[in-house]
Amino acid sequence: MDGPINLRGRHQLRFFYDPHGIGCLAARLLTPVSGAASYHTGCGSGSLPRSPDGVPCARLCWLRGVMRMPRRRSFSALLLALVTLLAAADPQPAALARPRLVVVVVVDQMRSSYLTEYGSQWSAGLRRLMQEGAWFTEAAYPYMNTVTCAGHATIATGTFPCRHGIVSNEWWDRQSRRDVVCTQDESASAIGYGQPVAGGHSVRWLQQTTLAEHMRSVFGPEVRVAALSLKTRSAMMLAGRAGDLVVWFDTSQGVWASPATNPARSVEFLRAFAQAHPITADCGRVWQRLLPAEQYRYADDLPGERPVYGWSATFPHPLGDECDGSAAAFFERWSRSPYADRALVRLAITAVDALRLGQQDPPDLLGLSFSTLDLVGHSFGPRSHEVQDVLLHLDRSLGELLAHLDRAVGRQHYVLAFTADHGVSEVPEQNASSGRLSASQVMREVERVLDQRWGEADYVARIRYTDLYFHPGVFERLQQDRETLAAVLTALRAVPGVARVFRRDELSALRASDDREARAAALSYFPGRSGDLMILPQPGWVASSLAATHGTSHDYDARVPLILLGAGVRSGRYTQGVSPADIAPTLAHLLGIDFPDRDGRVLREALLPAERPAVRPD
Repeated sequence: MDGPINLRGRHQLRFFYDPHGIGCLAARLLTPVSGAASYHTGCGSGSLPRSPDGVPCARLCWLRGVMRMPRRRSFSALLLALVTLLAAADPQPAALARPRLVVVVVVDQMRSSYLTEYGSQWSAGLRRLMQEGAWFTEAAYPYMNTVTCAGHATIATGTFPCRHGIVSNEWWDRQSRRDVVCTQDESASAIGYGQPVAGGHSVRWLQQTTLAEHMRSVFGPEVRVAALSLKTRSAMMLAGRAGDLVVWFDTSQGVWASPATNPARSVEFLRAFAQAHPITADCGRVWQRLLPAEQYRYADDLPGERPVYGWSATFPHPLGDECDGSAAAFFERWSRSPYADRALVRLAITAVDALRLGQQDPPDLLGLSFSTLDLVGHSFGPRSHEVQDVLLHLDRSLGELLAHLDRAVGRQHYVLAFTADHGVSEVPEQNASSGRLSASQVMREVERVLDQRWGEADYVARIRYTDLYFHPGVFERLQQDRETLAAVLTALRAVPGVARVFRRDELSALRASDDREARAAALSYFPGRSGDLMILPQPGWVASSLAATHGTSHDYDARVPLILLGAGVRSGRYTQGVSPADIAPTLAHLLGIDFPDRDGRVLREALLPAERPAVRPD
């Protein structure tokens, strides 16, 4: 037996006495999933005698092995040994080996309802996650601004936007008076593999430590971190400041790109990969349905679908044959096809082998974020053939990834967390009670009230998503003029599609509110970055011209899958209320390290009852 016999856990001791006068103790462990029995012997090594049913006997170290003696004395001695073991039984579970690889898989815009709507057609990776993993069916983000950058930051850090500071994909910067992208960094530069790329990215705006960074601080610089996605913000946030291999796809140039800070071995790896697997190899392909049309849940052409340039609202979808480096339209279509997900899995599999991820100590981290579903969902909506088909292909691609991890790392040596950064709304034109919230109408109403009361001027600086920013000094003046503030709020609530309006001066006190919507707004609020007013649309209403979108605290945006699979995980369905902020603390716990001061918690209910010796920073 590798660890102590735990008689208060699931071990049982059995005593056997064979015809040759040899007494034997065997420790029996009932596995928690199947209930099948297995026997383990503890303390020492070498060949051991077996019980009549073939169970190897446990050595008693302090008896110096199995003792041969007259039958009566042998029985008395072994009975004494049994009593001693019962009295000294360790209440702690047996130790498990630490995972050598942590894998975080995010599917952008995968709302939780997809698992029940479309899951019966899956047969590979997604099916395995549902059947073999610990599936939390009620997982949801508790905050309001459910968008990609905020979601990935929450997954990576185990904290909410009110603490990690990534309030949205973009926000209005009051000091510079311009929009700021969540990974924007003028001091950084990037490398394009095949073509030069403009601009640089970093996580300078991220205010919390990611799991990858924490692993490196505990285990040392030997920890290898790879984070891959089509989207810059997804890859950057998953890695934080610890990336060895951070990769995204630059759609304007049609090339993979990475920060210039990637180490030389990663640069060489990416250069070789890009040459061996050019995106233009998919030139001329046509995206066809994977299944016959009658096996798709909804109609292929529904109101409100808004396909990308060069595509119609119905299958098939040709990628086109103008595929050189200047053909941005081809790369836009490619990134919205299953071929993009397939390429990302190929990149991940190649990276696992090239960097030997999970194949030695200390543990490594692989972050993988699939963006195609989000791009397709924004164009066609959740009830489309296109979304259903992307998920069918993703099921197969994830199956290939899991099979490779099984071979290269070993099932018992990696743990995987699967989730999404947000969900998605329905297409408003497909529901009579839904609509589109007009940002320009919101601005006009606010300006109208203030013009009437204070005189004509320019009061609203910007509306980003559902955050409204006033010019400097305007909100402070409204705080003093409560009558005018009340008039502004009344006018906003009268705009079609507006459900509620929250003021920034009231949000910090609402993080623990029993009012779910107010608490969600508070958890999204970060001083200096969030708007002066935060507007919650009515259910079914979207503040976007895209076919469907997200960014509210309504269930269709907030509820996402959360599944754990692999080393140390107890499979099953769990109905507890959880959030993706629980992923980082849970993975840290499985690694045997503390990750303190997180908003998320360790999902102990889904973990096997075994402890590892804690590893803490020096």
